Amino acid sequence: MKYLVHLSRILVGILFIISGFIKLNDPLGFSYKLQEYFGADVLNIEFLIPYALGISVIVVVLEVVLGVFLLIGYKPKFTVWSLLLMIVFFTFLTFYSAYFDKVKDCGCFGDALKLTPWESFTKDVILLVLILILFIGLKHIKPLFTKLPNTIIALLSFLLSLWFGYHVLMHLPAIDFRAYAVGKNLQEQMEIPEDAQKPILEYTWTFNIDGEEQEFVTNGSYPNVEGDYIGVETKMIDEGYIPPIQDFSIESEEENLTDYFLEKENLIIVAMYDINKAESQGVSELKQFTDTAINKGYTVIGLTSSGPEDKMMLKQNYDLNFELYLCDEKVIKTIVRANPGIVILDKGTVVNKAHWNDIEDLNL
Repeated sequence: MKYLVHLSRILVGILFIISGFIKLNDPLGFSYKLQEYFGADVLNIEFLIPYALGISVIVVVLEVVLGVFLLIGYKPKFTVWSLLLMIVFFTFLTFYSAYFDKVKDCGCFGDALKLTPWESFTKDVILLVLILILFIGLKHIKPLFTKLPNTIIALLSFLLSLWFGYHVLMHLPAIDFRAYAVGKNLQEQMEIPEDAQKPILEYTWTFNIDGEEQEFVTNGSYPNVEGDYIGVETKMIDEGYIPPIQDFSIESEEENLTDYFLEKENLIIVAMYDINKAESQGVSELKQFTDTAINKGYTVIGLTSSGPEDKMMLKQNYDLNFELYLCDEKVIKTIVRANPGIVILDKGTVVNKAHWNDIEDLNL
């Protein structure tokens, strides 16, 4: 039992630190995932949506800190109880989303590693078993160091986690795991290779044969059956190849201009997923930056999901001299974790990205 506890302690501690750090690198992205869980279609606790970012930070900091606490043996009773409560909650959440097919990606490892709901649930069940071993063998969890060094390490892990979370919120994630990271070419991320795996669908056809309903399953072809056709149901067996970028677009009220702008050299996109939620201080700094960029030969456009009235008011209130185009809100949130945020492209390749706090640091 002693060795089983030691093994579980190492595995659980490392996994919680890795999982927590990946989400701590992008707490805003995790808050978007929490908003999805809190929504009417999932848990229906929409009153928590305004607090999603605060809950996100608390959860991911706690995840990292508990992992460190477990490895160094700091306050083992508190640590194991906290881990148990957290994993029971996560297991319920992943089971709910998997069973009812509500959330396609749990966000357990942010954008670094995508897991299906059932994969997430399986991972949480394994963790639950390991934590139950720790709970049963609690007496075998001994401090790694003496009291003072252990307390210092525990306190430092908490303070560093808080600082790192605050830092990436005020700037951008230190590591960008998304398809819009610096160096990525958006056209390539949207392409589907000719040899890519195709979706596999299962068709269940229902016929009335001699007064009795019978079902026939095919891969798409119409069954050779003598009877009266009633209906058909399709089931996705394998989604096939899905490109990293699926819904990116730059649209005016009249046309889709995605290809036109992605062929531009020196294109600056000012991303604001919702004009009404944009940081006023950040928006006020756009005027000087975008005017300078235009004078230096850059093409500057805005990208938002807001309507025509909001776009017109924004341009008038801040005297902005660039056009704003339409894009899906979720896509804009994925492109850059800032509202507003800056993305610089060269023929579709991401050259640079910046939070509005760092506009002055961009070299044009």
